[in-house]
Amino acid sequence: MNKPVVLVVEDDKSVRKLMSATLQAHDYRFIEAASGQEALLNATSHHPDIAMLDLGLPDMDGVEVIRAIRSWSNMPIVVISARSEDTDKIGALDAGADDYLVKPFSVDELLARLRAIQRRLVMLKSGAASSPVFVNGGLRVDYTARRAYIQEREIHLTPIEYKLLCLLCQNAGKVLTYPYLTEKIWGASWRHEVANLRVFMATLRRKLESEPGSPQYIQTHIGVGYRMITQGT
Repeated sequence: MNKPVVLVVEDDKSVRKLMSATLQAHDYRFIEAASGQEALLNATSHHPDIAMLDLGLPDMDGVEVIRAIRSWSNMPIVVISARSEDTDKIGALDAGADDYLVKPFSVDELLARLRAIQRRLVMLKSGAASSPVFVNGGLRVDYTARRAYIQEREIHLTPIEYKLLCLLCQNAGKVLTYPYLTEKIWGASWRHEVANLRVFMATLRRKLESEPGSPQYIQTHIGVGYRMITQGT
């Protein structure tokens, strides 16, 4: 599999060079940008596969860059920012980012996030996102039959559990925020009510996970939301 082209958007030259050197050392192709406008120009002219984006850019906020890219592209966007508040994370993810990595970060974590995005790209390019059957490791969801299986054993889900599972599967590898999930399940009036979401997510995890303390499928991003973990390919 060819490595994706990564757009690195970071105004701090030392951090940008660290990220670029890491990508180069692991055979990723990359393009650099030091501002929001340069990022948008490179995104439209070079069509990278993934963007890694700082929020604190000199000419515009990174969330504006996310919204601009999302107006014409679904390319995965990983935010890499010193902003660590849950409100910042939720704002970026709700604007369309796929993941959020807080500075300072380790090289291993950066590469792990990239590998997760790559697995999602493989699933999208293979047509898995629109297929009537979703397969991720030992999990199989048959959208047509509205049934779910773990290691070929059917698991019985309530309607809300099934809707949550489908949302996670259809966005595998992407962090879905509490407001996004509650609005999709219960409507706009429930957008900031997460207590019910946590209850249903807990029961869903008990049915999916053999060891809930070491989840294989659903990862919690505390204070932010949940992600369907894409299994290794």
